[in-house]
Amino acid sequence: MHSISNKRGRPVDPGLAKRRRQEICAEAARFFAEFGYPQADVQVLADRLGVGKGTIYRYFPSKEDLFFATVDAGIQELSDQIDTEMAGDVDSVEIIRRGVLAYLGYFDRHPELVELLIIERAEFRDRKKSTYFVHKERNNPKRRAFLLEAMKAGVVRTMPVDRIIEIFNDTLYGAIFTNHFSGRKISFRKQAEDLLEILLNGILADDRRSSTPAEKARAVKPRQPKQS
Repeated sequence: MHSISNKRGRPVDPGLAKRRRQEICAEAARFFAEFGYPQADVQVLADRLGVGKGTIYRYFPSKEDLFFATVDAGIQELSDQIDTEMAGDVDSVEIIRRGVLAYLGYFDRHPELVELLIIERAEFRDRKKSTYFVHKERNNPKRRAFLLEAMKAGVVRTMPVDRIIEIFNDTLYGAIFTNHFSGRKISFRKQAEDLLEILLNGILADDRRSSTPAEKARAVKPRQPKQS
């Protein structure tokens, strides 16, 4: 009996290794989310995939390499989907809306990625920077360029670009953990619209808005004490 790999003349599939890595990482994400890191037995993962443990180690030399590759693959897929949704010649506000929907939608479909971020923080505290923030910094130049163009077009008011990026990131990053731990009851689409309403329009009435926090504070009239 001859194996497929031994058939003479069979062309080499250049994408096979990449697909195998993707398949392993996809199952490993659910695997680590279920078992955590210390208790995760690679043999169990191999059994789930229907391969020998050596096959996994052929692509990932250690369990640690497998874990970090799995987290990286998840965050990269998230970034790719956001970029895809934000592409196109459409209104800047719509692009922002699509980006927020893509972000929340991805974590809605892949809650296991939140677990992986928690595990990474808990088990590898000595890492200088977590995978999520490595990708965030890598993507920041694209976000800056987009916001600068939106400012130039008069869609976004002039203010420090990094400030906008950090506020959006902190809000969305916090939202995925709140959703994960609290069991969000509303759809991610409704949550995205609610967040955008506040992030884009604020909470102050039109006649109370101003350009700086100090001016906003002065614009809010203090309550007058009741006359006795």
